[in-house]
Amino acid sequence: MPHLQHHTGTEEDRAYAAVFIDYENIFYYLRQQYTNLPDLSEYALILIRKLRAYLENELRLQPIVRFAYADFERLSQAPMGSLYLMGIEIRNVLGAQHKNAADMRLCIDAMQVLYTRPDIRTFVFVAGDRDYIPVIQHIQTQARTVKTVAFRGNLSGDLLLNIGEENFIDASTLFTKEELERLEKDASYALKAEQLREEARRKQLEQRETEARLAREAAEKRTPSVTAAPSTASAASLPGTPSPTGGQTDKGERGDGAVPTDESKAVKTAAKSRKADTVAEGPTFKTCRPIESEEQRSALSTLLREYGYHAEIWLGPFNRRIADLMPQLADHQRKALVSELEEHGAIRTEQREGIPYDYRVIIVNYNHDDVRELNPG
Repeated sequence: MPHLQHHTGTEEDRAYAAVFIDYENIFYYLRQQYTNLPDLSEYALILIRKLRAYLENELRLQPIVRFAYADFERLSQAPMGSLYLMGIEIRNVLGAQHKNAADMRLCIDAMQVLYTRPDIRTFVFVAGDRDYIPVIQHIQTQARTVKTVAFRGNLSGDLLLNIGEENFIDASTLFTKEELERLEKDASYALKAEQLREEARRKQLEQRETEARLAREAAEKRTPSVTAAPSTASAASLPGTPSPTGGQTDKGERGDGAVPTDESKAVKTAAKSRKADTVAEGPTFKTCRPIESEEQRSALSTLLREYGYHAEIWLGPFNRRIADLMPQLADHQRKALVSELEEHGAIRTEQREGIPYDYRVIIVNYNHDDVRELNPG
């Protein structure tokens, strides 16, 4: 009797797969669905990380070829370093505005893998465009399996018809319920913040126009006293005009003949109103909660100790500093510390306009009990 070998689901049971990620497809879909969301790339990275775990744990596929395609120089949030740490090879392609430039390069690489790697039997396309139908059909003729990962709302019906429902992976199902709720909350928060900034810009513009109008009216009222000098007799009879004997001006007017301080009072009132608006629109934080995680407290302590003297702290340099101090954490875990501190009300992050790219800053809540405890002064 031949010996029967019992399979226990070891590494040898895994089949090899190649994963081709149209990063622009993910990025622009998220930007379309969640307007003003500041951390689009962070959610795209979560999706990619969850997809890899799903392929390995649920489908028993080992993705040994992993490529991501985009014109990363054109994206305002290009996570090339994070993708590299996840073991994904970058394909930086140059494209035109409103056109996905990744398609052709992705198809070329897929053909190369198809004919040079016979051990790879499954091809995974993270994209939902119908442009990929020809290459998918060709791969299928070579007896390979093709799976597509996309958001349902961004999936071509023709592409779904070609691969079949059983080979479609809905990207939204890779997120947990908590992650989807946080995505919706962050998008809502970002939209509200943008509305507040727009309202502040509108008020500032109105105040500048009011001040300019008051200044013009004041200048028009001063003009007659400068261009048409009165006679000596009539000038002496005007209140506030120096008399021939050297009398003083009337207390109700300035020495230059201008109308009293009504305009200047109005300008001061507008300035006070602008100051009050600035105070009212100060940063708001989420409900303060105690910070118990050692990693979170360590990150907050570093933030206060090394950057606390800044009113606004650039997020990029702080992330790099945390990477140096906490090498035991994965890249996504270090970045999650900022979100966790924000959820606990210790900080908040805001988007700032910059050249050539926008950037994010951290604002510290110095009324938080843990901030007061850890603040060096």
